[in-house]
Amino acid sequence: MSLIAGCRSAGSRPGIESDSDVQITSDSGMVVSAHPESSLIGVEILKSGGNAIDAAVAAEFALAVCYPEAGNIGGGGFMIIREADGRTDMIDYREKAPLGATPEMYLDESGSVVEGLSTGTCLASGVPGTVDGMVSIHSKYGILSFRDVIQPAIDLARNGFPVTEGQAQDLNLNRGNFIKRNRKVPVFVKNIPWIKGDTLRQPDLALTLERIRDLGRDGFYSGVTARLITGEMKRGNGIITPEDLENYTSEFRDPLTGEYRGYKIITASPSSGGGMILLQVLGMIEPFDLKAMGFHSWQSVHLVAEAERRAFADRSKYLGDPGFSNIPLAELLSNEYLAGRMDSFRPDSASSSAVTGPGSPIPDGGVQTTHYSVVDRKGNAVSATTTLNETFGSSIVVDSAGFLLNNEMDDFSVKPGVPNMFGLTGGSANSVQPGKRMLSSMTPVIVEKGGKLFLTAGSPGGATIPTSVLQVLVNVIDHGMNITQAVGSGRFHHQWMPDQISYESNSLPPATLERLGLAGHKLSERKSIGRVNAIMIMPDGKMAGGPDRRGNNCAFGY
Repeated sequence: MSLIAGCRSAGSRPGIESDSDVQITSDSGMVVSAHPESSLIGVEILKSGGNAIDAAVAAEFALAVCYPEAGNIGGGGFMIIREADGRTDMIDYREKAPLGATPEMYLDESGSVVEGLSTGTCLASGVPGTVDGMVSIHSKYGILSFRDVIQPAIDLARNGFPVTEGQAQDLNLNRGNFIKRNRKVPVFVKNIPWIKGDTLRQPDLALTLERIRDLGRDGFYSGVTARLITGEMKRGNGIITPEDLENYTSEFRDPLTGEYRGYKIITASPSSGGGMILLQVLGMIEPFDLKAMGFHSWQSVHLVAEAERRAFADRSKYLGDPGFSNIPLAELLSNEYLAGRMDSFRPDSASSSAVTGPGSPIPDGGVQTTHYSVVDRKGNAVSATTTLNETFGSSIVVDSAGFLLNNEMDDFSVKPGVPNMFGLTGGSANSVQPGKRMLSSMTPVIVEKGGKLFLTAGSPGGATIPTSVLQVLVNVIDHGMNITQAVGSGRFHHQWMPDQISYESNSLPPATLERLGLAGHKLSERKSIGRVNAIMIMPDGKMAGGPDRRGNNCAFGY
Protein backbone atom coordinates (compact mmCIF):
# COMPACT_ATOMS: atom_id res chain seq x y z
CA MET A 1 0.00 0.00 0.00
CA SER A 2 1.73 3.14 -1.20
CA LEU A 3 1.40 6.52 0.47
CA ILE A 4 -0.24 9.50 -1.20
CA ALA A 5 0.93 12.81 0.17
CA GLY A 6 0.43 16.49 -0.37
CA CYS A 7 1.52 19.53 1.58
CA ARG A 8 0.58 23.15 1.13
CA SER A 9 3.58 25.18 2.22
CA ALA A 10 7.05 26.10 1.08
CA GLY A 11 8.35 24.21 4.09
CA SER A 12 7.07 20.83 3.00
CA ARG A 13 9.00 17.63 3.42
CA PRO A 14 11.33 16.96 0.47
CA GLY A 15 9.64 14.96 -2.26
CA ILE A 16 6.10 15.76 -1.18
CA GLU A 17 3.72 17.41 -3.64
CA SER A 18 3.17 21.08 -2.81
CA ASP A 19 1.15 22.33 -5.78
CA SER A 20 -1.85 24.06 -4.22
CA ASP A 21 -4.04 23.19 -7.24
CA VAL A 22 -3.55 19.43 -6.96
CA GLN A 23 -6.43 17.44 -5.46
CA ILE A 24 -5.02 14.91 -2.98
CA THR A 25 -7.05 11.69 -2.95
CA SER A 26 -6.80 8.26 -1.40
CA ASP A 27 -8.84 5.05 -1.19
CA SER A 28 -8.27 3.61 2.27
CA GLY A 29 -7.48 6.29 4.85
CA MET A 30 -6.31 9.86 5.27
CA VAL A 31 -4.87 12.22 7.90
CA VAL A 32 -4.64 15.97 7.40
CA SER A 33 -2.77 17.96 10.04
CA ALA A 34 -0.52 20.96 10.59
CA HIS A 35 2.78 19.16 10.04
CA PRO A 36 4.01 16.43 7.67
CA GLU A 37 5.46 14.37 10.55
CA SER A 38 2.15 14.15 12.45
CA SER A 39 0.17 13.36 9.28
CA LEU A 40 2.66 10.63 8.36
CA ILE A 41 2.53 9.10 11.86
CA GLY A 42 -1.26 9.12 11.78
CA VAL A 43 -1.52 7.40 8.42
CA GLU A 44 1.10 4.79 9.39
CA ILE A 45 -1.12 3.93 12.36
CA LEU A 46 -4.03 3.47 9.94
CA LYS A 47 -1.90 1.24 7.69
CA SER A 48 -0.90 -0.91 10.66
CA GLY A 49 -4.53 -1.73 11.42
CA GLY A 50 -5.50 1.13 13.70
CA ASN A 51 -8.80 2.95 13.38
CA ALA A 52 -9.39 6.70 13.03
CA ILE A 53 -9.25 7.22 16.80
CA ASP A 54 -5.91 5.41 17.11
CA ALA A 55 -4.55 7.60 14.31
CA ALA A 56 -5.97 10.77 15.84
CA VAL A 57 -4.41 10.07 19.24
CA ALA A 58 -1.08 9.27 17.58
CA ALA A 59 -1.27 12.48 15.56
CA GLU A 60 -2.15 14.54 18.64
CA PHE A 61 0.86 13.31 20.59
CA ALA A 62 3.04 13.77 17.51
CA LEU A 63 1.85 17.36 17.16
CA ALA A 64 3.01 17.97 20.74
CA VAL A 65 6.49 17.18 19.43
CA CYS A 66 6.64 18.46 15.86
CA TYR A 67 4.29 21.44 16.14
CA PRO A 68 5.04 23.08 19.52
CA GLU A 69 3.41 26.29 18.27
CA ALA A 70 0.05 24.72 19.11
CA GLY A 71 0.32 20.93 19.38
CA ASN A 72 0.57 20.07 23.03
CA ILE A 73 0.31 17.97 26.13
CA GLY A 74 0.14 21.18 28.18
CA GLY A 75 -3.09 22.49 26.66
CA GLY A 76 -6.48 21.12 25.66
CA GLY A 77 -9.10 20.87 22.95
CA PHE A 78 -12.21 19.21 21.53
CA MET A 79 -12.68 16.07 19.45
CA ILE A 80 -15.75 15.04 17.45
CA ILE A 81 -16.12 11.38 16.46
CA ARG A 82 -18.46 9.85 13.92
CA GLU A 83 -18.39 6.07 13.81
CA ALA A 84 -18.97 4.27 10.53
CA ASP A 85 -22.51 3.36 11.61
CA GLY A 86 -23.40 7.01 12.16
CA ARG A 87 -23.09 7.19 15.95
CA THR A 88 -21.41 10.37 17.17
CA ASP A 89 -19.57 11.44 20.29
CA MET A 90 -17.55 14.38 21.55
CA ILE A 91 -14.85 14.71 24.17
CA ASP A 92 -14.19 18.07 25.80
CA TYR A 93 -10.62 18.12 27.08
CA ARG A 94 -10.56 21.88 27.50
CA GLU A 95 -8.37 23.22 30.30
CA LYS A 96 -9.87 24.24 33.66
CA ALA A 97 -9.17 27.15 35.97
CA PRO A 98 -7.15 26.07 39.03
CA LEU A 99 -9.01 25.78 42.33
CA GLY A 100 -7.15 28.85 43.58
CA ALA A 101 -8.45 31.04 40.73
CA THR A 102 -10.57 34.11 41.52
CA PRO A 103 -12.54 36.56 39.33
CA GLU A 104 -10.18 39.39 40.34
CA MET A 105 -6.87 37.55 39.89
CA TYR A 106 -5.78 39.60 36.85
CA LEU A 107 -6.80 43.01 38.23
CA ASP A 108 -4.74 45.56 40.15
CA GLU A 109 -5.92 47.42 43.26
CA SER A 110 -7.82 49.93 41.13
CA GLY A 111 -9.67 47.15 39.28
CA SER A 112 -7.74 47.53 36.02
CA VAL A 113 -6.44 44.51 34.05
CA VAL A 114 -2.69 43.95 34.61
CA GLU A 115 -1.18 43.64 31.14
CA GLY A 116 0.50 40.29 30.45
CA LEU A 117 -0.62 38.55 33.63
CA SER A 118 -3.14 36.33 31.82
CA THR A 119 -0.87 35.65 28.84
CA GLY A 120 2.84 35.53 29.75
CA THR A 121 3.11 34.14 33.29
CA CYS A 122 2.43 30.89 35.13
CA LEU A 123 -0.84 32.47 36.27
CA ALA A 124 -1.94 32.33 32.62
CA SER A 125 -2.11 28.52 32.60
CA GLY A 126 -5.23 26.48 33.07
CA VAL A 127 -4.99 22.87 34.21
CA PRO A 128 -4.00 20.92 31.04
CA GLY A 129 -6.51 18.49 29.58
CA THR A 130 -4.89 16.90 26.53
CA VAL A 131 -3.37 13.84 28.19
CA ASP A 132 -6.55 12.91 30.05
CA GLY A 133 -8.55 13.48 26.89
CA MET A 134 -6.33 11.29 24.72
CA VAL A 135 -6.15 8.48 27.28
CA SER A 136 -9.94 8.59 27.77
CA ILE A 137 -10.87 8.67 24.08
CA HIS A 138 -8.40 5.90 23.23
CA SER A 139 -9.65 3.74 26.09
CA LYS A 140 -13.20 4.06 24.76
CA TYR A 141 -12.63 3.71 21.02
CA GLY A 142 -9.05 2.64 20.19
CA ILE A 143 -8.22 -0.86 18.98
CA LEU A 144 -4.40 -0.77 19.02
CA SER A 145 -2.50 -0.69 22.31
CA PHE A 146 -1.91 2.76 23.79
CA ARG A 147 1.80 1.96 23.84
CA ASP A 148 1.83 1.44 20.07
CA VAL A 149 -0.10 4.65 19.47
CA ILE A 150 2.13 6.97 21.53
CA GLN A 151 5.52 5.40 20.72
CA PRO A 152 6.00 7.22 17.37
CA ALA A 153 5.78 10.57 19.17
CA ILE A 154 8.39 9.42 21.70
CA ASP A 155 10.73 8.39 18.89
CA LEU A 156 10.14 11.70 17.14
CA ALA A 157 10.99 13.67 20.29
CA ARG A 158 14.16 11.71 20.96
CA ASN A 159 15.48 11.45 17.39
CA GLY A 160 14.33 14.87 16.27
CA PHE A 161 12.82 16.13 13.04
CA PRO A 162 13.66 18.82 10.46
CA VAL A 163 11.85 22.08 11.15
CA THR A 164 9.94 23.65 8.29
CA GLU A 165 10.62 27.12 6.99
CA GLY A 166 7.58 28.51 8.77
CA GLN A 167 8.57 26.86 12.05
CA ALA A 168 12.05 28.31 11.85
CA GLN A 169 10.50 31.75 11.53
CA ASP A 170 8.14 31.11 14.47
CA LEU A 171 10.98 29.91 16.70
CA ASN A 172 13.16 32.87 15.81
CA LEU A 173 10.38 35.40 16.38
CA ASN A 174 9.60 33.95 19.82
CA ARG A 175 13.24 33.69 20.95
CA GLY A 176 12.98 36.65 23.31
CA ASN A 177 9.94 35.25 25.12
CA PHE A 178 11.58 31.83 25.51
CA ILE A 179 14.62 33.41 27.13
CA LYS A 180 12.74 35.94 29.28
CA ARG A 181 10.09 33.59 30.63
CA ASN A 182 12.21 30.53 31.47
CA ARG A 183 14.76 29.94 34.19
CA LYS A 184 16.78 27.69 31.88
CA VAL A 185 17.13 28.25 28.14
CA PRO A 186 14.80 25.69 26.46
CA VAL A 187 15.60 23.56 23.42
CA PHE A 188 13.61 26.00 21.28
CA VAL A 189 16.47 28.52 21.50
CA LYS A 190 19.70 28.27 19.48
CA ASN A 191 22.81 30.45 19.55
CA ILE A 192 22.20 31.17 15.87
CA PRO A 193 18.86 31.58 14.09
CA TRP A 194 16.87 28.51 13.13
CA ILE A 195 16.74 27.71 9.42
CA LYS A 196 14.65 25.25 7.43
CA GLY A 197 15.99 21.71 7.84
CA ASP A 198 17.58 22.21 11.28
CA THR A 199 16.87 19.26 13.59
CA LEU A 200 14.83 19.88 16.73
CA ARG A 201 15.36 17.22 19.41
CA GLN A 202 13.43 17.22 22.71
CA PRO A 203 14.89 14.62 25.13
CA ASP A 204 13.00 15.90 28.20
CA LEU A 205 9.72 15.70 26.32
CA ALA A 206 10.57 12.15 25.24
CA LEU A 207 10.93 11.14 28.90
CA THR A 208 7.61 12.76 29.78
CA LEU A 209 5.87 10.93 26.94
CA GLU A 210 7.45 7.67 28.11
CA ARG A 211 5.93 8.19 31.57
CA ILE A 212 2.53 8.69 29.90
CA ARG A 213 3.12 5.56 27.78
CA ASP A 214 3.93 3.45 30.83
CA LEU A 215 1.49 4.92 33.39
CA GLY A 216 -1.32 6.43 31.35
CA ARG A 217 -2.84 9.60 32.84
CA ASP A 218 -0.92 8.97 36.09
CA GLY A 219 2.27 9.53 34.10
CA PHE A 220 1.21 13.16 33.75
CA TYR A 221 -1.22 14.11 36.52
CA SER A 222 0.73 12.52 39.37
CA GLY A 223 4.25 11.31 40.12
CA VAL A 224 7.32 12.82 38.48
CA THR A 225 5.59 14.94 35.84
CA ALA A 226 3.10 16.41 38.31
CA ARG A 227 5.96 17.37 40.64
CA LEU A 228 7.75 19.05 37.75
CA ILE A 229 4.59 21.02 36.87
CA THR A 230 3.95 22.18 40.43
CA GLY A 231 7.64 23.00 40.83
CA GLU A 232 7.39 25.25 37.79
CA MET A 233 4.30 26.85 39.31
CA LYS A 234 6.12 27.63 42.55
CA ARG A 235 9.04 29.19 40.71
CA GLY A 236 6.71 31.32 38.60
CA ASN A 237 4.07 32.22 41.23
CA GLY A 238 1.49 30.04 39.51
CA ILE A 239 -1.41 28.39 41.33
CA ILE A 240 -1.84 24.92 39.77
CA THR A 241 -1.55 22.42 42.64
CA PRO A 242 -1.25 18.61 42.90
CA GLU A 243 -4.98 18.58 43.73
CA ASP A 244 -5.79 20.46 40.51
CA LEU A 245 -3.87 17.92 38.45
CA GLU A 246 -5.24 14.87 40.23
CA ASN A 247 -8.85 16.10 39.96
CA TYR A 248 -8.79 17.05 36.28
CA THR A 249 -11.21 15.08 34.10
CA SER A 250 -12.20 15.47 30.48
CA GLU A 251 -15.91 15.25 29.67
CA PHE A 252 -17.80 13.23 27.09
CA ARG A 253 -20.64 15.38 25.79
CA ASP A 254 -23.30 15.28 23.10
CA PRO A 255 -22.12 17.29 20.09
CA LEU A 256 -24.33 20.02 18.68
CA THR A 257 -26.19 19.10 15.50
CA GLY A 258 -28.03 21.15 12.92
CA GLU A 259 -29.20 21.11 9.31
CA TYR A 260 -28.10 23.31 6.41
CA ARG A 261 -29.62 22.83 2.96
CA GLY A 262 -30.18 19.13 3.65
CA TYR A 263 -26.72 18.48 5.11
CA LYS A 264 -26.35 17.43 8.74
CA ILE A 265 -23.78 19.48 10.64
CA ILE A 266 -22.16 17.87 13.71
CA THR A 267 -19.98 20.21 15.76
CA ALA A 268 -18.70 21.11 19.21
CA SER A 269 -21.00 22.01 22.08
CA PRO A 270 -20.02 24.29 24.99
CA SER A 271 -17.55 24.85 26.58
CA SER A 272 -16.77 25.67 22.96
CA GLY A 273 -18.73 28.59 21.55
CA GLY A 274 -17.57 27.92 18.00
CA GLY A 275 -20.17 25.29 17.22
CA MET A 276 -23.06 27.51 18.27
CA ILE A 277 -21.71 30.41 16.20
CA LEU A 278 -21.38 28.12 13.16
CA LEU A 279 -24.93 26.77 13.46
CA GLN A 280 -26.41 30.20 14.20
CA VAL A 281 -24.81 31.78 11.13
CA LEU A 282 -25.83 28.87 8.90
CA GLY A 283 -29.38 29.17 10.22
CA MET A 284 -29.49 32.91 9.60
CA ILE A 285 -28.19 32.73 6.01
CA GLU A 286 -30.08 29.61 4.87
CA PRO A 287 -33.21 31.53 3.72
CA PHE A 288 -31.03 33.49 1.26
CA ASP A 289 -29.71 32.26 -2.12
CA LEU A 290 -25.95 32.63 -1.74
CA LYS A 291 -25.26 30.80 -4.99
CA ALA A 292 -27.33 33.32 -6.94
CA MET A 293 -25.62 36.20 -5.16
CA GLY A 294 -22.26 34.90 -6.38
CA PHE A 295 -19.01 33.91 -4.66
CA HIS A 296 -17.46 36.90 -2.85
CA SER A 297 -20.05 39.29 -4.24
CA TRP A 298 -20.63 42.26 -1.97
CA GLN A 299 -24.17 41.01 -1.27
CA SER A 300 -23.00 37.59 -0.07
CA VAL A 301 -20.15 39.01 2.05
CA HIS A 302 -22.52 41.59 3.54
CA LEU A 303 -25.10 38.91 4.40
CA VAL A 304 -22.61 36.54 6.05
CA ALA A 305 -20.88 39.37 7.94
CA GLU A 306 -24.21 40.60 9.33
CA ALA A 307 -25.11 37.07 10.49
CA GLU A 308 -21.67 36.71 12.09
CA ARG A 309 -22.17 40.05 13.87
CA ARG A 310 -25.35 38.77 15.53
CA ALA A 311 -23.91 35.35 16.45
CA PHE A 312 -20.83 36.82 18.13
CA ALA A 313 -23.02 39.28 20.02
CA ASP A 314 -24.98 36.32 21.43
CA ARG A 315 -21.71 34.59 22.31
CA SER A 316 -20.68 37.54 24.47
CA LYS A 317 -23.71 37.19 26.74
CA TYR A 318 -24.79 33.58 26.86
CA LEU A 319 -21.85 31.21 26.41
CA GLY A 320 -19.52 29.69 29.00
CA ASP A 321 -18.90 26.42 30.83
CA PRO A 322 -22.21 24.50 30.89
CA GLY A 323 -21.29 23.25 34.35
CA PHE A 324 -21.48 26.82 35.65
CA SER A 325 -24.06 28.52 33.40
CA ASN A 326 -27.54 27.60 32.18
CA ILE A 327 -27.01 28.10 28.44
CA PRO A 328 -30.27 28.36 26.40
CA LEU A 329 -28.87 26.43 23.44
CA ALA A 330 -32.19 25.17 22.08
CA GLU A 331 -33.61 28.67 22.07
CA LEU A 332 -30.46 30.23 20.57
CA LEU A 333 -30.54 27.73 17.70
CA SER A 334 -34.28 27.69 17.01
CA ASN A 335 -35.44 28.74 13.54
CA GLU A 336 -37.82 31.28 15.03
CA TYR A 337 -35.11 32.97 17.08
CA LEU A 338 -32.61 33.08 14.20
CA ALA A 339 -35.22 34.50 11.84
CA GLY A 340 -35.97 37.17 14.42
CA ARG A 341 -32.28 38.03 14.73
CA MET A 342 -32.29 38.87 11.02
CA ASP A 343 -35.37 41.13 11.21
CA SER A 344 -33.03 44.11 11.49
CA PHE A 345 -30.91 42.98 8.53
CA ARG A 346 -30.89 45.43 5.63
CA PRO A 347 -29.62 44.12 2.27
CA ASP A 348 -28.15 47.49 1.29
CA SER A 349 -26.60 48.81 4.51
CA ALA A 350 -24.49 47.70 7.46
CA SER A 351 -25.86 47.37 10.96
CA SER A 352 -24.11 48.96 13.93
CA SER A 353 -22.63 46.70 16.61
CA ALA A 354 -23.31 49.43 19.16
CA VAL A 355 -27.01 48.98 18.40
CA THR A 356 -27.08 45.29 17.39
CA GLY A 357 -26.38 43.60 20.72
CA PRO A 358 -27.19 40.12 22.01
CA GLY A 359 -30.71 38.84 21.35
CA SER A 360 -33.26 37.64 23.88
CA PRO A 361 -33.89 33.92 23.34
CA ILE A 362 -35.51 33.64 26.78
CA PRO A 363 -37.19 36.22 29.01
CA ASP A 364 -34.86 38.32 31.18
CA GLY A 365 -34.27 36.60 34.50
CA GLY A 366 -34.61 33.29 33.00
CA VAL A 367 -3.43 32.44 17.44
CA GLN A 368 -2.58 29.73 18.16
CA THR A 369 -4.47 26.50 17.68
CA THR A 370 -4.25 23.52 15.34
CA HIS A 371 -6.74 21.16 13.76
CA TYR A 372 -6.47 17.67 12.29
CA SER A 373 -8.94 15.48 10.43
CA VAL A 374 -8.85 11.69 10.10
CA VAL A 375 -10.93 9.17 8.13
CA ASP A 376 -10.19 5.44 8.11
CA ARG A 377 -11.04 2.76 5.54
CA LYS A 378 -14.23 1.73 7.38
CA GLY A 379 -15.59 5.28 7.40
CA ASN A 380 -14.88 6.23 11.01
CA ALA A 381 -14.08 9.94 11.17
CA VAL A 382 -12.41 12.27 13.66
CA SER A 383 -12.37 16.06 13.71
CA ALA A 384 -10.20 17.50 16.48
CA THR A 385 -8.95 20.96 17.41
CA THR A 386 -6.32 21.48 20.09
CA THR A 387 -4.49 24.52 21.41
CA LEU A 388 -2.14 26.30 23.78
CA ASN A 389 -4.00 29.55 22.94
CA GLU A 390 -1.25 31.93 21.78
CA THR A 391 1.57 30.67 19.55
CA PHE A 392 3.78 28.57 21.91
CA GLY A 393 1.22 29.27 24.68
CA SER A 394 2.77 31.17 27.56
CA SER A 395 6.27 30.34 26.16
CA ILE A 396 7.02 28.77 29.57
CA VAL A 397 8.54 25.29 29.32
CA VAL A 398 8.12 23.01 32.35
CA ASP A 399 11.70 22.51 33.54
CA SER A 400 12.96 18.95 32.89
CA ALA A 401 9.55 17.93 31.44
CA GLY A 402 10.09 19.60 28.07
CA PHE A 403 6.56 20.79 27.26
CA LEU A 404 5.01 24.23 26.97
CA LEU A 405 2.33 25.56 29.30
CA ASN A 406 -0.85 27.05 27.87
CA ASN A 407 -2.08 30.60 28.45
CA GLU A 408 -5.74 29.70 28.15
CA MET A 409 -6.81 31.68 31.22
CA ASP A 410 -6.91 34.69 28.88
CA ASP A 411 -9.94 33.07 27.22
CA PHE A 412 -11.96 33.89 30.32
CA SER A 413 -13.51 37.33 30.60
CA VAL A 414 -10.82 38.57 32.98
CA LYS A 415 -12.98 41.67 33.39
CA PRO A 416 -16.47 42.00 31.85
CA GLY A 417 -16.36 44.10 28.70
CA VAL A 418 -12.55 44.00 28.38
CA PRO A 419 -11.48 42.13 25.21
CA ASN A 420 -9.04 39.21 25.32
CA MET A 421 -6.03 38.82 23.00
CA PHE A 422 -8.38 37.97 20.11
CA GLY A 423 -10.55 41.04 20.68
CA LEU A 424 -13.47 38.99 22.05
CA THR A 425 -15.51 40.49 24.86
CA GLY A 426 -17.62 38.59 27.35
CA GLY A 427 -19.56 38.83 30.58
CA SER A 428 -20.33 36.91 33.74
CA ALA A 429 -21.13 33.64 31.91
CA ASN A 430 -17.41 33.40 31.10
CA SER A 431 -15.95 34.92 34.27
CA VAL A 432 -13.02 33.28 36.08
CA GLN A 433 -14.17 30.71 38.65
CA PRO A 434 -12.33 27.80 40.29
CA GLY A 435 -12.62 24.54 38.33
CA LYS A 436 -14.38 26.23 35.40
CA ARG A 437 -13.57 25.67 31.72
CA MET A 438 -12.88 28.85 29.78
CA LEU A 439 -14.98 29.54 26.69
CA SER A 440 -13.40 28.50 23.40
CA SER A 441 -13.88 29.30 19.71
CA MET A 442 -12.75 25.85 18.52
CA THR A 443 -15.11 24.42 15.90
CA PRO A 444 -14.35 20.86 14.81
CA VAL A 445 -17.09 19.74 12.42
CA ILE A 446 -18.26 16.59 10.67
CA VAL A 447 -20.86 16.83 7.88
CA GLU A 448 -23.22 14.12 6.63
CA LYS A 449 -24.95 14.03 3.24
CA GLY A 450 -27.84 11.63 2.83
CA GLY A 451 -26.96 9.93 6.10
CA LYS A 452 -23.40 9.19 4.98
CA LEU A 453 -20.07 10.75 5.93
CA PHE A 454 -19.35 13.70 3.65
CA LEU A 455 -16.76 16.03 5.19
CA THR A 456 -14.65 16.66 8.28
CA ALA A 457 -12.97 20.01 8.94
CA GLY A 458 -11.71 22.50 11.49
CA SER A 459 -9.26 25.34 11.91
CA PRO A 460 -7.06 27.31 14.28
CA GLY A 461 -7.35 31.09 14.49
CA GLY A 462 -8.97 32.20 17.75
CA ALA A 463 -12.12 34.19 17.04
CA THR A 464 -11.83 33.45 13.31
CA ILE A 465 -12.15 29.67 13.76
CA PRO A 466 -15.94 29.33 13.33
CA THR A 467 -16.04 31.80 10.43
CA SER A 468 -13.19 30.00 8.65
CA VAL A 469 -15.00 26.66 8.98
CA LEU A 470 -18.26 28.31 7.93
CA GLN A 471 -16.80 29.62 4.68
CA VAL A 472 -15.36 26.22 3.73
CA LEU A 473 -18.81 24.66 4.20
CA VAL A 474 -20.50 27.43 2.22
CA ASN A 475 -17.88 27.14 -0.53
CA VAL A 476 -18.63 23.43 -0.88
CA ILE A 477 -22.40 23.38 -0.33
CA ASP A 478 -23.46 26.68 -1.95
CA HIS A 479 -20.73 27.32 -4.49
CA GLY A 480 -19.96 23.74 -5.56
CA MET A 481 -16.21 23.85 -4.93
CA ASN A 482 -14.02 20.80 -4.41
CA ILE A 483 -12.22 20.65 -1.06
CA THR A 484 -8.95 22.06 -2.40
CA GLN A 485 -10.72 25.10 -3.81
CA ALA A 486 -12.94 25.51 -0.75
CA VAL A 487 -10.02 25.51 1.70
CA GLY A 488 -7.75 27.61 -0.52
CA SER A 489 -10.22 30.44 -1.23
CA GLY A 490 -9.82 33.81 0.47
CA ARG A 491 -11.66 34.54 3.72
CA PHE A 492 -13.27 37.36 5.66
CA HIS A 493 -14.49 37.72 9.24
CA HIS A 494 -16.78 39.76 11.49
CA GLN A 495 -16.98 39.21 15.26
CA TRP A 496 -19.37 41.99 16.42
CA MET A 497 -16.67 43.87 18.33
CA PRO A 498 -14.62 45.51 16.91
CA ASP A 499 -17.25 46.59 14.39
CA GLN A 500 -15.42 45.74 11.16
CA ILE A 501 -15.02 43.18 8.41
CA SER A 502 -11.50 41.75 8.37
CA TYR A 503 -10.44 40.28 5.05
CA GLU A 504 -7.36 38.54 3.70
CA SER A 505 -5.12 40.45 1.33
CA ASN A 506 -6.12 39.91 -2.31
CA SER A 507 -9.12 37.81 -1.27
CA LEU A 508 -12.09 40.05 -2.13
CA PRO A 509 -12.62 41.78 -5.50
CA PRO A 510 -12.05 45.55 -5.49
CA ALA A 511 -15.67 46.10 -6.54
CA THR A 512 -16.86 44.09 -3.53
CA LEU A 513 -14.68 46.10 -1.14
CA GLU A 514 -15.88 49.37 -2.64
CA ARG A 515 -19.55 48.46 -2.34
CA LEU A 516 -19.15 47.16 1.22
CA GLY A 517 -17.59 50.49 2.16
CA LEU A 518 -20.46 52.39 0.57
CA ALA A 519 -22.88 50.22 2.57
CA GLY A 520 -21.26 51.44 5.77
CA HIS A 521 -18.89 48.60 6.65
CA LYS A 522 -15.50 49.40 8.14
CA LEU A 523 -12.89 47.23 6.42
CA SER A 524 -9.60 45.92 7.81
CA GLU A 525 -7.05 44.06 5.66
CA ARG A 526 -4.97 41.29 7.26
CA LYS A 527 -2.46 38.69 6.11
CA SER A 528 -4.39 35.45 6.68
CA ILE A 529 -7.46 34.03 8.40
CA GLY A 530 -7.57 30.45 9.69
CA ARG A 531 -5.78 27.29 8.56
CA VAL A 532 -8.46 24.76 7.77
CA ASN A 533 -7.59 21.07 7.48
CA ALA A 534 -10.36 19.03 5.87
CA ILE A 535 -11.24 15.72 4.25
CA MET A 536 -14.17 15.30 1.85
CA ILE A 537 -15.69 12.05 0.60
CA MET A 538 -16.18 12.23 -3.16
CA PRO A 539 -19.04 10.57 -5.11
CA ASP A 540 -16.82 7.59 -6.01
CA GLY A 541 -16.05 7.01 -2.31
CA LYS A 542 -12.47 8.28 -2.45
CA MET A 543 -11.18 10.66 0.20
CA ALA A 544 -9.99 14.10 -0.90
CA GLY A 545 -7.64 15.95 1.45
CA GLY A 546 -7.74 19.68 1.96
CA PRO A 547 -4.60 20.87 3.80
CA ASP A 548 -4.59 24.66 4.02
CA ARG A 549 -2.00 26.56 1.96
CA ARG A 550 -1.70 29.08 4.82
CA GLY A 551 0.57 26.89 6.98
CA ASN A 552 2.72 23.75 7.13
CA ASN A 553 -0.38 21.63 6.66
CA CYS A 554 -0.01 18.21 5.09
CA ALA A 555 -2.26 15.36 3.96
CA PHE A 556 -1.19 11.73 3.92
CA GLY A 557 -3.36 8.93 2.58
CA TYR A 558 -3.04 5.40 1.28
